[in-house]
Amino acid sequence: MEAEKYKEAIQHRKLIDVLLNHHLHADLVLQGGYIINTVTREIYEADVAIKNEHILLVGDAADLIGSSTIVEEVRGKFISPGFIDSHMHFESSMLTATEFSRLSIPTGTTTLVGDPHEIGNVLGVHGMQEMIKEAKTLPNQVYITVPAAVPDAPGLETAGEDVTAKHMKDLLNDDNVQGIGEIQSFSNIQPVYQNAPEIIDDLVAAVSYANSIGKTVEGNAPGLFGKELAAHIISGGTHVSCHETTTKEEAVEKLRYGVSVFMREGSSQRNMAECVRAIKEEGLDSRRAMVVSDDMVPEDLLKDGHMNDIIRRTIAEGIDPVEAIQMATINPATHFGLKDVGMLAPGKRANIAVINDLNEMTIDKVYLNGKPSAEKGELTIDLPSYTYPESVKNSVKRTPVEAKDLHILARGNKARVRSIVAIPDQNLTGAKEFDLNVSDGVVKPCLEQDVLPLLVVERHGRSEKIGKTFLHGFKLRSGAIAESVAHDTHNIIVTGTNYNDMVTAVNRVISMNGGIAMIKDGKVVGDLPLKVGGLITDELNGKEVSERVSELSQLAKDDLGCDFHVPFMHLSFWSLVTSPEWKITDMGLIDVDKFEVLPTVIE
Repeated sequence: MEAEKYKEAIQHRKLIDVLLNHHLHADLVLQGGYIINTVTREIYEADVAIKNEHILLVGDAADLIGSSTIVEEVRGKFISPGFIDSHMHFESSMLTATEFSRLSIPTGTTTLVGDPHEIGNVLGVHGMQEMIKEAKTLPNQVYITVPAAVPDAPGLETAGEDVTAKHMKDLLNDDNVQGIGEIQSFSNIQPVYQNAPEIIDDLVAAVSYANSIGKTVEGNAPGLFGKELAAHIISGGTHVSCHETTTKEEAVEKLRYGVSVFMREGSSQRNMAECVRAIKEEGLDSRRAMVVSDDMVPEDLLKDGHMNDIIRRTIAEGIDPVEAIQMATINPATHFGLKDVGMLAPGKRANIAVINDLNEMTIDKVYLNGKPSAEKGELTIDLPSYTYPESVKNSVKRTPVEAKDLHILARGNKARVRSIVAIPDQNLTGAKEFDLNVSDGVVKPCLEQDVLPLLVVERHGRSEKIGKTFLHGFKLRSGAIAESVAHDTHNIIVTGTNYNDMVTAVNRVISMNGGIAMIKDGKVVGDLPLKVGGLITDELNGKEVSERVSELSQLAKDDLGCDFHVPFMHLSFWSLVTSPEWKITDMGLIDVDKFEVLPTVIE
């Protein structure tokens, strides 16, 4: 750490020499562009002079141009700080941090704050440390926020490893670790307080240690108001974020409390338009409003872009373009205390996006650490592929299942059952009851009512349980889908129109040591192995994964009759027990608000 401080001092001294010594010059000058000033919310014409990794000057740079200076004419274009994604999960993209960066850098994203909550649930501290190692190899700024509690709901789900406050010292003292990630374990305030107060004790201890060494803490407060919201904020050390805000009313109260509202706009969950109403309609200050992706599939990254597309959508909602850019630059930099990014100013890191069209947010060029890194959507620097060690590739410890293991049983010819209700583009769910037929003691799926079995098969070798319920609204017409991506403990989740295809789907996931499997009439329609923790592939590049996921989504529609956008991502969230209303884990159907397991069949 001391060596890094000394290095920084030397770099700053060299910048001063260039500015004041007439014989020294800038390495690069971006000449005549329109500056996006994220401090004053202005746009004006000026040059940007760069030396090594840093900005020398924003203004008239004529005196800093020498014979060796590269001058790039950018007149008519807009010069912006590189974009920051303040909350995202590499695991949700099924990509390594390297491959995610390969796709996101050309879109103007130069800083990522990744939360390895998912690999932490599967592989604990070791899995997170391996992801941190990869982050350190990248030229873009990749920071990590680590979970303080795994699993989120002890007793209601089974993770591969447990993480508690005692693990925080080793994790948080790594320079690439920004702080504690989303504190989901205290999202369900009253149920946790009444049924599992030890979770709060451990969380407060972890947060206290993080605060004592200057690390940040991220919150997770879906649907919280009043005393419950206040308790959640205090549990995070009084200043937290929330990326689970879904209504204007929530956004208003959280902004008034000083919560950093991470307005999510990912592949399957899109809440920005509702959240931003607090700014448009109520006139609230937007300094604590930020746009984030949370969960994105590579297909969307390639087709639409990353933070540039989220900024574009924010502008389309009526937000001033510079204000929208602030939400992905200086606002998150301030939230995280990242002093060298988020604005164009002397001494700041030269992470820059050159924009052709401000409203459409089309990116012409990207500079990382003062070096040209992407142009017209293509990466121009080398990012070697990253391979993970075998120690994170053998995470499925489940023997194959049989049909009888998956059957939902009931007496008589009819059964009244509880069912999770799917809500498109949300990780929230509804709750409903249905009457279904029973044959030979087995409750049957009902395509007419769109009610299908939904199961979670424990795969970490710790409980060997299988949670069972039903799902309404997924519109699957044939076959089955299973995957080892199932938030947050990432057991194997499966749904289907018949038990036999569901068995085949689960066993295919087991045989691949993790991944996605689609089955129809007993045959594999499509699959995607995800060997790194059952969550990520390091065998394919970003474009290849995008093509595979796109193919699987199309097959789900054409062969299985499911037209949900990114159906695999939706399926993965129906086991997330930190968001209402009913969810499914290896323990069974969970009433999230009551913090209890419900019987699926109503006797």
